[in-house]
Amino acid sequence: MRNFLSDKVTALKPSGIRKFFDIVSEMKDAISLGVGEPDFDTPWHIRDEGIYALERGRTFYTSNAGLKELREEISNYIKRTQGVCYNPDNEILVTVGGSEAIDIGLRAIINPGDEVIIPQPSYVSYEPCAVLAGAKPVIINLKAENEFRLKPDELLNTITDKTKILILPYPNNPTGAIMEREDLEVIAKIIKEKDILVMSDEIYAALTYKDKHVSIVSLDGMKERTILINGFSKAYAMTGWRLGYSCAPKEITAQMTKIHQYAIMCAPTTSQYAAVSALKKGDDDVEEMRQSYNQRRRFLLNAFKEMELECFEPYGAFYVFPCIKEFNMSSEEFATKLLMEEKVAVVPGTAFGACGEGFVRISYAYSLENLKEALSRIERFVHRLRG
Repeated sequence: MRNFLSDKVTALKPSGIRKFFDIVSEMKDAISLGVGEPDFDTPWHIRDEGIYALERGRTFYTSNAGLKELREEISNYIKRTQGVCYNPDNEILVTVGGSEAIDIGLRAIINPGDEVIIPQPSYVSYEPCAVLAGAKPVIINLKAENEFRLKPDELLNTITDKTKILILPYPNNPTGAIMEREDLEVIAKIIKEKDILVMSDEIYAALTYKDKHVSIVSLDGMKERTILINGFSKAYAMTGWRLGYSCAPKEITAQMTKIHQYAIMCAPTTSQYAAVSALKKGDDDVEEMRQSYNQRRRFLLNAFKEMELECFEPYGAFYVFPCIKEFNMSSEEFATKLLMEEKVAVVPGTAFGACGEGFVRISYAYSLENLKEALSRIERFVHRLRG
């Protein structure tokens, strides 16, 4: 029998995050700091709305683009947080998580051979989605000395006549890095001069700890050049509800909706009704969780300082990205050894791109109790490595 599998798909590497998650799930007394999943329950008013939708028998398909009421609330949310107006009728699409929006957004604009610029370290799905869309991924290796921010010279040196789109992954997973207004302004100028698009993944936009998040769509001339990606998983502790959205020019949204229509039909109806409540009444819940994450963030940074483990200060998302280069071992080796010896799971930095070598990702979307025990084990491990 001949090989029926796609060469493109078989060449893709499995996610480096899931490898350690699968191991720790079967290990007694292990602590996982590897998965970016809030430890909070979905707020009750959101769950109530989902329950109410089921009780009322609202289990039908919605329109392909999503519930009109939800699209209107998404429009209101972007307007009040970024001052930008999106038409809920033709510029907003409700998707199955932000991940689907990334996938179909790339597929809607890519022709074979187009180049997609991907700053790394960054979310594991960008590069595979670009490949599956038929694009050539072009990687920019972000630097710790620049706080993992994208610098204008790095972007200029990467753009070619085949460049179609830049993926802008801020607040960043795995580093926790952010881009402030002055950073974005110089990037936006280049985007307009070189006539390319931006996919701005802002799934962690509500979880910043320095200043409020600034979206590139709020800068002059950028709304019409940007596919804005967001969702409900991180800010509202709704990972299992699988709900995200995109905001983009109507010409792009129409093509994304076409792919969504054939591949998915519509996002989960129950989740959509619940998300309306999240946007209408959830600001206080998000702020409460944000403050808790900030407390955990400061705790981890202080713990790393005390154990003399180098780590730049992240101002977004719920991850830290400590440097482990002093131990002269690969990120994979460090993470494996830590898991086997101390039963603490972290993710090798290389899961997020080759330039993540020498770092590990630690999520602080876990209780302080778990974080304290895990940090105690990590400190013991680090001291042992230092002899």
